[in-house]
Parts: sequence; C-alpha cells; structure tokens
Amino acid sequence: MGQSTSAAGNSILNQRRTKSFSLKFPIQSLESEISQPDYTSYLPDECLALVFQFLNSGNRKRCALVCRRWMIVEGQNRYRLSLHARSDLITSVPSLFSRFDSVTKLSLKCDRRSVSIGDEALVKISLRCPNLKRLKLRACRELTDVGMAAFAENCKGLRIFSCGSCDFGAKGVKAVLDHCSNLEELSIKRLRGFTDVAPELVGPGVAASSLKSICLKELYNGQCFGPVIVGAKNLRSLKLFRCSGDWDMLLQEMAVKDHGIVEIHLERMQVSDVALTAVSNCSSLEILHLVKTPECTNFGLAAIAEKCKRLRKLHIDGWKANLIGDEGLVAVAKFCSQLQELVLIGVNPTTLSLGMLAAKCQNLERLALCGCDTFGDPELSCIAAKCPALRKLCIKNCPISDVGIENLANGCPGLTKVKIKKCKGVMGGCADWLRSVRPMLSVNADTVEPEHQEEEASNDAVGDLQENRIEFPHLNSQIMAPSIASSSRSRSGYFKSGIGLFSGMSLVACTSRQRRASR
Repeated sequence: MGQSTSAAGNSILNQRRTKSFSLKFPIQSLESEISQPDYTSYLPDECLALVFQFLNSGNRKRCALVCRRWMIVEGQNRYRLSLHARSDLITSVPSLFSRFDSVTKLSLKCDRRSVSIGDEALVKISLRCPNLKRLKLRACRELTDVGMAAFAENCKGLRIFSCGSCDFGAKGVKAVLDHCSNLEELSIKRLRGFTDVAPELVGPGVAASSLKSICLKELYNGQCFGPVIVGAKNLRSLKLFRCSGDWDMLLQEMAVKDHGIVEIHLERMQVSDVALTAVSNCSSLEILHLVKTPECTNFGLAAIAEKCKRLRKLHIDGWKANLIGDEGLVAVAKFCSQLQELVLIGVNPTTLSLGMLAAKCQNLERLALCGCDTFGDPELSCIAAKCPALRKLCIKNCPISDVGIENLANGCPGLTKVKIKKCKGVMGGCADWLRSVRPMLSVNADTVEPEHQEEEASNDAVGDLQENRIEFPHLNSQIMAPSIASSSRSRSGYFKSGIGLFSGMSLVACTSRQRRASR
C-alpha cells in the first residue's frame, strides 16, 4: 500500500538511471556509424599501396578482402610471390597472374611427394610476367631443357636465377645464360639432369659482363660450368659446395683472369695448395671460407695472406687434420691487418698465433673457436688482454675452465656477447657470475654441474660424431638404431635408452632380492 511507488516516480527514476548510464558508457547509434565517411577513399592508390608494403603476407591477404579497390591496389603492387608449384597450378595461372601482374620476384616450390609443374605452365607464367627479375625453382622435377629455353626467351630481363633439386640439365642453364644479358646471380644446387659422363661445357653467354655471383652445390660433373666461372668478367663471389672432381686447374684459370673477386667459399672440395696459391693473385679478396678441404695446408694459407692484404673475414674448418695451425695464422696476423672476423673449427692455435693476431689485427671484432684442443685458459687470457676491439666471442668444445672466464671478465672492454658451449671445465655458476660482473654483457652458456659432467661427456661424444657427419657402416642389427639418428636431439633419446637399460637391470636385481628374502 504505502510502500508502492507511483508511475511518475518510476519514470523519473528510469530517466536518472538512463542518464547516468549514458554518461559512463556513451554509445553511438548504428546510423551514426554508417554515416561516417571512409577516409581511406581520399588516399591515392600510391599511398594505399605504400601502407600495404608495411604489412606481412597474411595481413595483406585480409586487406584484399575488404573491398574491390583494395584488392586491385594490393594485387597491382605485389612484387614478390611464392607459390606451391604443383601440377594443378596450370589451371590457376591466368586468373592468378591477371591479378598479380606486377610480380618481379617469383618462387616456385614443390614438395617431394607431389608432381610439379611442367614446361607448359612455366611458359604461361613467363608470358604473363615480362618484368620478372628473380626466379627460384625448388624440386620442380617435371621441367625440362625445352621449357627452360622457352622461359629464357620470354624473360630476358632476369637478374637472379636459382634452381635446386630439378631434373633439367646443363642445357637449361645455358639457355638462361644465352638470353638473359642482365643476369647477376646464378645459383645451381643438386641439378640432376647430368646424364652424360662428359656433358657439354657451358659458357657465360650474353651474361659474361653482368654475372657477379656464382654458387654451385652438390653437382656431379659440375666442372662443365667452368667456362662460366672463367668467362665472367665482373665476378665478385664464388661459392663451391661438395662438387666432385679436381678443381685446382679451374681455379688457376679463374685467378689468371681475375677482375676483382671479393669472396671465395670452398667446402668439401678437392682443392690443394696449388689452388690457394693461384687464388692469392686475387688481391681484392676480402672473404675466404675453407671448410673441410684436407689438402690445404699452412703453405697455401700463408700464400693468400701475403698477397690478399684486404682480407676481412676468414673461416677455416681444419677437420682436425692439423695441416693448418700456428704457421698459417701467424702469416695472417702479419699481413692481414684489416681482419675483422675469424672462425676456427678443428684448428689448434696457441698463444703464439693468437697473441700475434690480437696485436696486429686491431680491428678484430668477431672471434669463434670450436673443437680447438689447444685453446685453453692461457689462450683465452691472451685474447682477453690483447683484443680491446673484440665484440663477439664464441667458444665451443674447448678445454677452458673458470679461470679463463674470470680473466675474460677483466678484459675485452668492448665485448657485448659471449657464447660458451660444451666446455666441460666451465661450471654452472660461472656464467651467472660473469653476468653479475658484466651486466651489459650478453652471456649464452650451457654449462653443467660437476656431478652431471660424466653423463654429459658420454652423450656429447655421440653428438660430436653425428655433428661431424662421420659415416659408419650399415648394420643389420636393429639394436644400434637409436645411436645412428642424426641431429643433437638424438642425444636425449640415446640417454633415455641407456636409462631404460639400467632401470631393467635394477628391476631384475630387486626381484632377485625379494626371492632371496622369501627364501
């Protein structure tokens, strides 16, 4: 009766609640949102395309679905395209490249289990991409020399060509060299079309003046590209990886016609000091990689150091053959004062060479040592005392200890990053101590506690053999299968299998004890 509110009171109360709610949470009506203008419509297409360039591929695809204008602008300004090069791609070529008609960088990749595109699809793509500057082919096994020749005739402005795991042969590459006068980079990896014992030699063609970089990897009869290497008048970079045959004579011919080569990378190649002596005539050489070339010795390295005084980066993987050591490194320290980066793997330097490198190479900023049996605390202390410009230091599987780390903390004032891996003498707390002493120093260490060193040593022994890719004979027994697995992850599996073996032994021991107790 007296407690019920009137209708007027209810209306006043509702108005107050609505007013207070609207002040706290202002809500715009749907009509006002629709009436707001689209400010992107005032942007020119060029500005809108510039905004799209700051987005990743996924966001660009989403933006293309907003409206027809955005879709057209995004397609006309997409210059890089990566496609799955399966055989069914041929049906999508017209619609796909009518939208993306400005592509200059194209990547065609196919997986191993699928059938790749053929010559017809590649020709159609070349007709719709007249401005193509870069082409990358991966596992396109259905392409032949005929298709590559037709492609080269339609895309004569190509600058970078890279192919890997394809089945066409040297004639397909020759067609590219004969038609693309602006070709600057040539990369050929695992090309499987060499069916002839002595394939036809490939010359540089019209790309002789423009070719600047050549990379050959895992090629059988790769020496058929020797005329390309020798005939490239402006060659700056040469990279050879695991190509069969003797390459000494070819490198001699290249060095005679040197026009200013800057970088040479030789990995698992049959080259000797004869080739290194010839390469020493390349006075403009700045970057040299010698990776697992067992016929190269101190003599060849000293010849390069004496004449190539512009050397800035030197990477040597001696494969623990002890053919490159102090003698060659002393020559580098004596003549290459501009050295900035030095990587030594499987090489045994001492304080003699390291002291001279630290004293003579004042610009040395990056130093890495891996598997160096002679690099201990004295050598690390020498580096710490004599390398003021050193910024990055990496030490892996070397006999250093906490004493060397303490000396490192007091030296190298410009050091910004330290990486310590698989060094058994370095305890776990040493890395934390180094971080506390040098707060601005980035320390990356996988040190272990003393009680775990014995277990880690057995596991790392297996891992080191796997990382060095030592080949073992195939065994019929299945018991050895866990120990043959590659990559460092197999160590944990190997260790777990060992634990399982010992746990079985302990189980047998426990059951035998219970039987004795019951007796």
